[in-house]
Amino acid sequence: MMIEPGLCWLCARPLGRKVEWHHPVPKSRGGRETEALHPICHRTLHATFTNVELARLGADSEVLRARAELAAFLRWIAGKPPDFHAPTAKRR
Repeated sequence: MMIEPGLCWLCARPLGRKVEWHHPVPKSRGGRETEALHPICHRTLHATFTNVELARLGADSEVLRARAELAAFLRWIAGKPPDFHAPTAKRR
């Protein structure tokens, strides 16, 4: 699924006033390209996966959306407004 401009790379909801830029392949692993995300989506990605895991998963957002670790978050965030914010749980 190609994400349209103005939509979050992870959850595909419209972006709000605050946008953060994510390197799908971490800079520490040679990544250069960035994608727009909601702050809560960006924090959830980094709370869920290490940079090594993100590098291994690659730059395809569909691969991330298919991961069980994100399924509950994506269902929960789907109906929230673009600028919704909540504390992000730390990785266990």
